[in-house]
Amino acid sequence: MAYDDLREFLNRLEEENELARIKYEASPELEMTEIVDRVVKSGGKALLFEKPAGYGIPVLLNAFGTERRMKIALEVDKFEEIGERLISALEFRPSSFMDAMKGLGMLKDFMSFIPKKTSKAPCKEIEAESLDNFPILKCWPKDGGRYITLPVVITKDPETGELNAGMYRMQVFDGKTTGMHWQIHKHGAEHFRKMVEKGGGKIEVAVAIGVDPATLYAATAPLPAGISEFMFAGFIRKERLKLTECETVDLMVPANAEIVLEGYVRADDFRIEGPFGDHTGYYTPLEPYPVFHITHITHRENPIYHATVVGKPPMEDAWLGKATERIFLPIMKMMHPEIVDINLPVEGAFHNLAIVSIRKRYPGQAKKVMYALWGTGMLALTKVVIVVDSDVNVHNIGEVVWAVTSRFDPARDVVLLPPSPTDSLDHAAYISNLAGKLGIDATKKMKEEGYEREWPEVVEMDAEVKAKVDRIWEKIKNLAL
Repeated sequence: MAYDDLREFLNRLEEENELARIKYEASPELEMTEIVDRVVKSGGKALLFEKPAGYGIPVLLNAFGTERRMKIALEVDKFEEIGERLISALEFRPSSFMDAMKGLGMLKDFMSFIPKKTSKAPCKEIEAESLDNFPILKCWPKDGGRYITLPVVITKDPETGELNAGMYRMQVFDGKTTGMHWQIHKHGAEHFRKMVEKGGGKIEVAVAIGVDPATLYAATAPLPAGISEFMFAGFIRKERLKLTECETVDLMVPANAEIVLEGYVRADDFRIEGPFGDHTGYYTPLEPYPVFHITHITHRENPIYHATVVGKPPMEDAWLGKATERIFLPIMKMMHPEIVDINLPVEGAFHNLAIVSIRKRYPGQAKKVMYALWGTGMLALTKVVIVVDSDVNVHNIGEVVWAVTSRFDPARDVVLLPPSPTDSLDHAAYISNLAGKLGIDATKKMKEEGYEREWPEVVEMDAEVKAKVDRIWEKIKNLAL
């Protein structure tokens, strides 16, 4: 059964001994961050701070901070299951990632997960006057203020009327206004631009905080425009999502959210936002972003405030990113059969480095894969792509370094691209959102690629000896290790 809301997910975590209830009166200003930073880097439990200093609303942190909890959240034994289900739903072989996702949006099976509208909405049980009621965190000492860090931000395409759900941090300016940090490549920013181009003065926005885990994950997923995050959440949970109408804006929100903010963003109202201690491990500098004006706030009785802390990796968001890597791998392999595996290292903030292994069959194939990745959805922002052979485990950085240092000639095996789109958080870029790309071909080269020597054989043990040792290994291991 799918989790109906955040509370059912918390009950499951408690049953699995994955939730710690913190009765110590910790402050949402810096103290909670220091606690959760120690816990997440030790692989510890989800934390429910029951007594935030100065507030009567508990704070949930680190809910997705391990592989096991992320799998519990999405109710899978392996993340690839979701991607495999996506492929089985397709009735044709797509030529691109975009074609694959758009094809899903048109399928009858996928359409069966269109959200259902309900008037029974726990998210509307109580009205609130101000954001000051909630224990919103200030995470790092030089942050510009308090930030809402796990909001599901809902906007409507001014041309198609389709809803989009994204996740963009929100700096709290006062009880009724926040920043809206939708970066240039995000769909929320695209809706805003369309509104401005059509001569509109403002765009309506709703924000849901504390939603079921599939909906929260879907808001972070790299779905192309036109594919509903709410429908994708239904597909993940194998059950339609319940949405309800907002009170002051023409939008729909998850009916079982803990907290809902309604309001608008004006075309002519920007404010300097930041700094913010981000998932790159650096403070994102000051920049102007639109201001979100709140017209209505509601929440459940006894709400839970759900947040995350980002900073120098690894942090909790690592497992949201790793889920995406694994979920969409089957689709990438279907489009590019030579791909064996991919690793987007957490330390590279996902957009900065991709390591991919291939079954190499012809000359130039590694470069073909580089260009394919640079043309695939949000992977277009990837700064460095390393391609290795199928005998290299891309998740073992030691093996990757071995391959790069033994199969890569810097004079011949480098691909350099001129400045092209990059992540907004790429601080190395000389011009914001624009940077070069580097490809490293660390595969064994063929004669057709100009390599005239014979590749030496990799040192490996005979299979017969391995099998013999396997039979006695447990006894030896107990003595030796």
